[in-house]
Amino acid sequence: MGLIFDLAAASFFVAPFWLTLALLPNRVAAWRVTRLLGLAWFAATIFALLFLIVAEWVFWEEFGGRFNFIAVDYLIYTQEVIGNIWQSYPAGKILLGIAVLALSMAALAGRQLWSGLAMPLGFRARLAGLVLALAVPLAALLWLDSGLKNRFDSEGQNELAGNGPWEFFAALHNNELDYLRHYRTLPEARAEALVHHMLEGERGKWRSREGLDLMRHVNAGGVLPRPNVVLISVESLGAEFLGSWGDRRGLTPNLDALARDSLVLGNVFATGNRTVRGLEALSLSIPPTPGQSIVKRPGNRHLATLGAVFEDAGYESLFLYGGYGYFDNMNTYFSTNDYQVFDRTAVRPEVIHHENIWGVADEDLFDSAIERFDRIHANGKPFFAHLMTTSNHRPYTYPAGRIDIPSGSGREGAVKYTDWAIGHLMEVARQKPWFDDTLFVITADHGANARGAGAIPVASYRIPAMFYAPRWIAPRRHDRLASQIDIPPTLLGLIGLPYDSKYMGFDLLRSSPAADRAFVANYQTLGYLRDGRMVTLKPKRKVDVVASPLVPRRPGQALSDEALVEEAIAWYQTASMFYRNGFERDEDHPAEH
Repeated sequence: MGLIFDLAAASFFVAPFWLTLALLPNRVAAWRVTRLLGLAWFAATIFALLFLIVAEWVFWEEFGGRFNFIAVDYLIYTQEVIGNIWQSYPAGKILLGIAVLALSMAALAGRQLWSGLAMPLGFRARLAGLVLALAVPLAALLWLDSGLKNRFDSEGQNELAGNGPWEFFAALHNNELDYLRHYRTLPEARAEALVHHMLEGERGKWRSREGLDLMRHVNAGGVLPRPNVVLISVESLGAEFLGSWGDRRGLTPNLDALARDSLVLGNVFATGNRTVRGLEALSLSIPPTPGQSIVKRPGNRHLATLGAVFEDAGYESLFLYGGYGYFDNMNTYFSTNDYQVFDRTAVRPEVIHHENIWGVADEDLFDSAIERFDRIHANGKPFFAHLMTTSNHRPYTYPAGRIDIPSGSGREGAVKYTDWAIGHLMEVARQKPWFDDTLFVITADHGANARGAGAIPVASYRIPAMFYAPRWIAPRRHDRLASQIDIPPTLLGLIGLPYDSKYMGFDLLRSSPAADRAFVANYQTLGYLRDGRMVTLKPKRKVDVVASPLVPRRPGQALSDEALVEEAIAWYQTASMFYRNGFERDEDHPAEH
């Protein structure tokens, strides 16, 4: 299978040579300058292919697959990506090595190429060249679908059977996946009825129980009187790094201390393996939809976000990011959805202790955020702030002298530094007059290594979630199965803020454990966790159900595989349709109060 895809990709590299030789007059082909250009072209092509080999290797180490949807995203943000590679690897030496190897291979073939380019071609040879140059790539495009490689039980084998450049262009072509076109569906009325039924436990007052309308008014009593809220989504902080979740390396002493004094959700799963998926889940409380994150899609303005809820309640809603917010469309998305946006450009240069290609050090983001909180508090307003960190990202660099692991030495050091920075944030915040009336929510955008032998490596999607307000919230832990999209409604329920909701997440402090489920996905495969199993929905309407030891069985009677598949389809189908047809913010708040 790999040979088939390699030959298809090779036809696109070779076709320009065939076409040129077929069209070039014999007299011109024999010129010395023509043959020199031909040798240079050959060497450049060999360099490009060797470069792709190395690039694929690096990409596989980071993401566990060949070039895919992520590579398409990264190509758009060349400054960050090239900077990240340059800071993380000996890129200059690697490029020099590739150049030497490419020139050596060109030299070995030089004599044959030099004489071959001067050989006269007759009509039949030219015609054959034209046919090959045009017909073979066209046939590959028409008849070779990227999905043909997905015939093995192991996702790793499926990836190996592909070809990196081919997969890249397939992902570029398919960056938006229409759920109704590519995935198994239910009758619309059935899907909508199932989702309405599963959302009943929230006890909100519904505007309508018909069709795709999920609007309801929620008025749960909470324990905090109109607090400030600071939501921190930490880059790549998988639960496996925290002592509170069983790790023994001692990387997170500050987070572990906070967990002992917090309401902890101990079994939360991220919806995806990219930052934009985590931001989508934490701002919209909607299951992941196939293809691109909503954060990066067109038509994503004026949505029913968490920031909009707080703004309607008289809060100042902020999004603060340690990097440049044009990356992944963050600035545009949040600024058009009721958040004030402050990114790396808003951090005063004189207070920056360290920065790399992804952003300022986490401590600098936190110090800048505290300055803003002080100003808002002085003006007598409450604030809601969503902070997105960057330090726990390759090249894993941070200010010297903070921890006992040298900067740039790897993920463990970055995790320990991020933990130090959060400890620093809390130390400074405890001295502020607004601290006692502030709820801190600490979670992650996604896990660190969302890859493995299966389509969805469930263990890599598990993330921490803790709610810290020592004056108001008694320490306790809930280890129910939960999704990242449950964090916003649980937060709002905890503070008792009445709001109009279109959210598809649960308030975990009020919903029944019998409804527990979680959503895990990559850009094509959609996973649904419930009752000790995982349902996966894939393009071409493929569905699998597998046992998952990390997924607890719910109390009472377990669902059949058929019922579980129906639930999974209902959630994902409704989420996809709802985003397209009904997730805009309702300015007049028409739910029944």
